[in-house]
Amino acid sequence: MPHDHAHHTQPTYLAEMLDLDAEIFAAALQGVYADIEGLADGPVRSIADLGAGTGTGTFGLLGHFGDAHAVAVDASDEMLAHLRRRAEQMGLSGRVTTLSADLDASVPDVDAVDLAWASASLHHLADPDRTLAALVPTIRPGGLLTVMELDGFPRFVPDGTPGGAAEARAHQLLAADRAHDMPAMGSDWGARLTTAGLIVEQHRAVTVDLTSPVPEAARRLAVLGLARIRGAVVDRLAAGELRAYDALLDGGADDVRHRPDLRVSAERQLWIARRPA
Repeated sequence: MPHDHAHHTQPTYLAEMLDLDAEIFAAALQGVYADIEGLADGPVRSIADLGAGTGTGTFGLLGHFGDAHAVAVDASDEMLAHLRRRAEQMGLSGRVTTLSADLDASVPDVDAVDLAWASASLHHLADPDRTLAALVPTIRPGGLLTVMELDGFPRFVPDGTPGGAAEARAHQLLAADRAHDMPAMGSDWGARLTTAGLIVEQHRAVTVDLTSPVPEAARRLAVLGLARIRGAVVDRLAAGELRAYDALLDGGADDVRHRPDLRVSAERQLWIARRPA
């Protein structure tokens, strides 16, 4: 992820972004949960959320699969604490177990689940093929692994409008960084899943394209997202690009907090794969 630019501790800052992202993608995710249910070979009663973050997948899946229990796995104790607080607020504490584990180091020893879920987490792995192979035994024979991965970060300002070119340039720089820092981002995860011994049952895009009037969560996500990206690329934007970019956040006429043309355009890739029975 890009480096932090706002005056927040990173876990708190990232947690807020993940929660806002969950709100923006909520409707699209309902379709994903329905796809999983349609492919499942029986009731989904046990779930492992791998790289759970603030629990977007955990709580969405528990809402859809009413008899399920989830194990939420993450390397960040701060994220898991946030997830436990949310579970308590939602009355779901009895259906969620948290487990602190770094998937780069080792795959946790858990009972084999009906469904493993990995959303925007696999591209962070140092050796995703090794980890995927190790994850297969955590899924029961006939069970499913669902992978959702980023194509890139959301866009907020339409092309051809004030700040649009500057945002596009920042994303171009960020994509180059990710190609170096996170080479697995944008992978053909279908091929990786097949190599791990799974059978890919579905692959499709999951898109969000919100236009005016956007919900308040979209404006907050735009502010945090643009500030976060700025911190990663500020020293490489030309002076004119930086002025145009900063105008998106400085409270003026082009600020995304009140622009009528603000949009949220984002795409994820979805794979649903089965462990052979």
